[in-house]
Amino acid sequence: MGWFDGFEAGDHAVNGTSLHARCGGRRDGPPLLLLHGYPQTHALWHRVAQRLAGDYRLVIPDLRGYGRSAKPPGDADHGNYSKRAMAADLVALMRSLGHERFFVAGHDRGGRVAHRLALDHPQAVRKLCVLDIVPTLTMYERTDMAFAQAYYHWFYLIQPAPLPERQIGADPAWYLRWTLSGWGSKGLDFIEPEALADYEHGFCNAAGIHAACEDYRAAASIDLDHDRASRAVASQVRCDLHVLWGERGVVARLFRPLDDWRAACSGTVTGRAVAAGHFIPEELPDLTADELAAFFTD
Repeated sequence: MGWFDGFEAGDHAVNGTSLHARCGGRRDGPPLLLLHGYPQTHALWHRVAQRLAGDYRLVIPDLRGYGRSAKPPGDADHGNYSKRAMAADLVALMRSLGHERFFVAGHDRGGRVAHRLALDHPQAVRKLCVLDIVPTLTMYERTDMAFAQAYYHWFYLIQPAPLPERQIGADPAWYLRWTLSGWGSKGLDFIEPEALADYEHGFCNAAGIHAACEDYRAAASIDLDHDRASRAVASQVRCDLHVLWGERGVVARLFRPLDDWRAACSGTVTGRAVAAGHFIPEELPDLTADELAAFFTD
């Protein structure tokens, strides 16, 4: 099968911005929203989407600030890159496509957006799967030397503009490839050439670099305010949740994914470690598709 054969790509005006997305799969299948992370695009899901297209109606967007979606300048409080704003984008996108309730799977930053989506719009999410993360607030609260060294970018990208933007902008393709080969993943062989080209197109420009930094600046500021406010009123994910994490990754080494998500979810939490680094959907596409298909049932 060729590159996203059978999928329609388009730009969608939603929530005051524009999201690029591919839609395809079984027209009468249950809707499934697939969300990518940093520093990637919807192309992360290509191999998984091929395997799920016969059973689900798939919606695979570039998050705000990534890929071919709009990349607005950050504002003073980074609120336009908050996970709340990104989640609102996606609910509006799904509604515009006729999907009021849907399954959601999110890797990395996409998992954080999916977490906020499930908190802010519980009526929209049937089930949630997150890949290689634990809640953002949990990770910041447990920060120590080991975490800061392993996830240095959490603290580097949040530095005031234009410091990281200018430094990364000196050789963005090198920085992108360095990042993609890290966090327990091995080299770049697991990435399809078309996907790597899409990542470079989205990231290796001034707007893409700035947007990624704003995503992380929001995570270390306004997102934490939102997470603390949710915790203060005992707001939790209400639907069932499935977690996958790479056994070679930072999350496996430094956190307790099932325990950490059970503390944040009132539904049933299941999951396991898999033989991968951080980029699970590309390193293990067959396994990822099988796990999603087994979980995303009525």
